[in-house]
Amino acid sequence: MNTSISTDLIRGHTDTILLNILRQGESYGYEIYKKIIELSNNKYELKEATLYTAFRRLEKEGYIISFWGDETQGGRRKYYRITEAGMERYEQNKKDWEFAKEILDQLIKGGINDGK
Repeated sequence: MNTSISTDLIRGHTDTILLNILRQGESYGYEIYKKIIELSNNKYELKEATLYTAFRRLEKEGYIISFWGDETQGGRRKYYRITEAGMERYEQNKKDWEFAKEILDQLIKGGINDGK
């Protein structure tokens, strides 16, 4: 039995996943990376390259902002914070996901005897 989810199934939802995490509070890359693994109960790991590509895209689109932390120990961290536009984008993406989930459920399970 496969114990991890296919990257293909997640690919279109990376932005929404990141916005969901950031709507709970500002954070930095590695912490977000760990949070995704934790939220998926170790069934999904977002590759770092994908994570940072998504950060750049979300920032360019105005959904998040980045800033440098003021750590005195070790290297400085780049933090990310969701914007008001990012909150709106998250809510819209969540609605789109709920709608798509219903349709997919019908397409995958529906039909003769309603999938029984």
